Amino acid sequence: MRILLVGAGGVGGAFAAIAARRDFFEAVVIADYDEARAQKAAAVDPRFAAAQVDASDPESVAALCREHAITHVMNAVDPRFVMPIFDGALAAGAGYLDMAMSLSKRHAEEPYRKVGLKLGDEQFAKAGEWEAAGQLALVGIGVEPGMSNVFARYAADELFDHIEELGTRDGANLAVHDDEGNEIFAPSFSIWTTIEECLNPPVIWERSRAHEDGGWYTTEPFSEPEVFDFPEGIGPVECVNVEHEEVLMMPRWIEADRVTFKYGLGSEFIGVLQTLHTLGLDRTEKIRVGGVEVSPRDVVAACLPDPASIGPVMTGKTCAGVWVRGTGKDGQPRSTYLYHVVDNAWSMAEYGHQCVVWQTAINPVIALELIATGVWSGAGVLGPEAMPPKPFLDKLEEYGSPWGQMEVPQD
Repeated sequence: MRILLVGAGGVGGAFAAIAARRDFFEAVVIADYDEARAQKAAAVDPRFAAAQVDASDPESVAALCREHAITHVMNAVDPRFVMPIFDGALAAGAGYLDMAMSLSKRHAEEPYRKVGLKLGDEQFAKAGEWEAAGQLALVGIGVEPGMSNVFARYAADELFDHIEELGTRDGANLAVHDDEGNEIFAPSFSIWTTIEECLNPPVIWERSRAHEDGGWYTTEPFSEPEVFDFPEGIGPVECVNVEHEEVLMMPRWIEADRVTFKYGLGSEFIGVLQTLHTLGLDRTEKIRVGGVEVSPRDVVAACLPDPASIGPVMTGKTCAGVWVRGTGKDGQPRSTYLYHVVDNAWSMAEYGHQCVVWQTAINPVIALELIATGVWSGAGVLGPEAMPPKPFLDKLEEYGSPWGQMEVPQD
């Protein structure tokens, strides 16, 4: 296996650090628009090489694949670049993986009912081309989506006879501090992506609405707040509806009555996002400022600390998981949370990368190892739900970062 890793930012750097400890591949070419950043990430292993790439140009991606005899392309950049990288991999005859899917668009006249173009629709529309080529595009294989989808498949296969709701729930007790020890506002993940998913109308799927837009509908941003008690010392966190790929992926492969995604953002973060929206600073369209054209969202991202750099001044744990409710294999009502927790102190000491990007990066590394060994296979555009879950969960244990399961009190 010869891997092209597109993107040497926080997640790309963590991917390189994790992959460096494995032996399932022959080589990794780490490519970034900033070649110096790619060289830094590649320095951790002699099997790694650095290159420059324009992720907005499919031919740039395809040419790099051909030059280095790439077998699999790993996309670790913002979702706005999904389609060029996706198309470049297909053109070059390579497999493809990503952690976030193609962007959505809403019907402006009815933003809180019509789903419009959904996350991943552009990729799923090309499934036939991938099938005809005999190539696999494994989409949404980060932590959320990704590990969460594997949990959902495991619950459907092993724990439940009937699923009423698959509810992805993400929460943390992370804090970032300045040199004086004061807590500061510093998102632990790409603010560009966070703005995109948090300010778009969230999507919910319900079987009872299957005759309307396939069961998908939208609601207001930050709607339906609930307090979820997260494990391993994180504790209660208020979670709200957020647009996310799981809701668009899970119903394609798993039987459930309802699918949701809720994120523990916190009131301060929600307030910042709402202010950015009010001021128009969430916009991606370029505006002219002093003779220069800039995207307001890119300016916001440039003004905040790089998520890859905040690990040394961050404390706490992050948790990703799926809360599954329904009827268990014994015929009794069941409410179970399958989850994965990473302590920032551990990921920094063990890998030198902060916990949120590390938790995202471990999943595509495991997926590539399962593909390399033939445990996961297929052709077309598939999500992790289409693959056997147990080998993936076993690999989490083998990599030294086990998953957990807890019963949640019924309402």
